[in-house]
Amino acid sequence: MMSQENGLFELLQASFTSTFVDILPILLVLVFFQAIILRKNIPHLKQILFGLVLVVVGLAIFIVGLEECVFPIGTRMANQLTDPHFLANGDDEILRGFLSGVAVDPSLYIWTYIFAFTIGFSTTLAEPALIAVAIKAREISTGAISEWGLRIAVAFGVAFGVTLGVYRIITGTPLYLYIAFGYLFLMVQTVFAPKTIIPLAYDTGGVTTSTITVPVLAALGIGLASNVPGRSPIMDGFGLIAFACLFPIIAVLAYAMIGQWLENRYQKSK
Repeated sequence: MMSQENGLFELLQASFTSTFVDILPILLVLVFFQAIILRKNIPHLKQILFGLVLVVVGLAIFIVGLEECVFPIGTRMANQLTDPHFLANGDDEILRGFLSGVAVDPSLYIWTYIFAFTIGFSTTLAEPALIAVAIKAREISTGAISEWGLRIAVAFGVAFGVTLGVYRIITGTPLYLYIAFGYLFLMVQTVFAPKTIIPLAYDTGGVTTSTITVPVLAALGIGLASNVPGRSPIMDGFGLIAFACLFPIIAVLAYAMIGQWLENRYQKSK
């Protein structure tokens, strides 16, 4: 027990040090521009220093939480959902195929797809960056853009993208095909989408890949690629985050286009 506590303390100490080193360049840039370029005193210095301490402490503890909880859970879930005995479900022929390294039917991974969809949806809804953007979008549009409507649209986009990315890992198909066709579709969609929603839609592709979503997807992708026969963690384990960036944009544009179509239909029926 004592050794575990010492190990956790050392991990926290290392995390605090690395976090401060990572934040230090940002502080130097801000101080340089404030003191040398603008030549003004830093306002509310005590509050800023207190906030800085909170940032370092919060990020350090968050990183330790990722390493001790999120990454292991994501990897363990991927291992369990791709376990040959679980997928074979008592079928000796399928089990022998798994154990011999032979490629298996992608439809056997149905629970993996369901898990990918639900974890993509739920982590996106809880993403702080998305919540902040959705609130600002509602405020600036004076309620024309629904906060929950935007969040749910983005969450569906991420969920679909992650599920498709998991299918890519399982089947071993090239990543560039999905990304190329996805962005081609997005370009066409952008031409016909309402112009007011396009900048916001493209921004949602970035806010979905933040503090909660990225660690879970990284652990899930690497865990899957490590357990699916014939897949490489390096070649196939990465790429889920690319899907989580692309498909929310498509989903938000589709959400706006459907809303516009319904509005036009309502206006014509009056």
